[in-house]
Amino acid sequence: MLLDTASLYFRAYFGVPDSVRAPDGTPVNAVRGLLDFIGRLVQDHRPDDLVACWDNDWRPQWRVDLIPTYKAHRVAEETPAGQTDEEEVPDTLSPQVPIIEDVLAALGIARVGATPYEADDVIGTLTARAAGPVDIVTGDRDLYQLVDDAREVRVLYPLKGVGTLQMTDEAWLREKYGVDGAGYVDLALLRGDPSDGLPGVPGIGEKTAAKLLDAFGDLDGIMAAVDDPKAKLTPSQRKRLDESRAYVAVAPKVVRVADDVPLPDFDPALPREPRDPAALEALAGRWGLGGAVSRLLTALQH
Repeated sequence: MLLDTASLYFRAYFGVPDSVRAPDGTPVNAVRGLLDFIGRLVQDHRPDDLVACWDNDWRPQWRVDLIPTYKAHRVAEETPAGQTDEEEVPDTLSPQVPIIEDVLAALGIARVGATPYEADDVIGTLTARAAGPVDIVTGDRDLYQLVDDAREVRVLYPLKGVGTLQMTDEAWLREKYGVDGAGYVDLALLRGDPSDGLPGVPGIGEKTAAKLLDAFGDLDGIMAAVDDPKAKLTPSQRKRLDESRAYVAVAPKVVRVADDVPLPDFDPALPREPRDPAALEALAGRWGLGGAVSRLLTALQH
């Protein structure tokens, strides 16, 4: 089981009231919510291995170099040249992230990131390496591209907390989007994604993109059709695709998650007991997390 950790703690932050605070008044709603998410996932799905995949770099420069608008609207403010952009996050969430790191370390749950890559790339790499079934838990549809029935890779997409999960397999993708996992990259880059700053091809929305992919197979087939006067494209589609060649040439590298990221050594095995009980007890006391930690430990031990 691979967790898109930031996606889950953002959901926890917005799903758990910020009245949930540590004894010193610090909000810990994202921490408590994430621990309860993990406990519920372990209880319901009993994974042998579980990895909290991490954004070491939420907006890698190599992606920005290819598409400058990539996640640009999420940058908190203009930063001087040479300084790392900071993601705009709610101010009461940022201080909770180091607490999450400390608690995961004390529990012994593997937390894996790599620079300069996003958690999606870590997930893509671990999925490529996996010998057995993989469940990817994320609220980010970008990872639908990894769905692969033959390799038993599916995405568990939270609809309400993590108690109600949409089990995303190839049949679901074909029903919803008309593509399989491999075709989702082409669909996403054609239609664009405002939440990631991907412009897409003007005038080509999700339904048109799906129809073009059905007619011409994949992105290469669509672009070959632009050069074929006999291909059944409307004049406006042909013109817009032709004018978008520069974007179409680089977008696949930006949208496709990496599957060959060099990762540090780690133990993915789901711990049955905390790695550092004393540190975990101290963290639970300091941050008022006793109930959430206790519930998670119960789930781990069963």
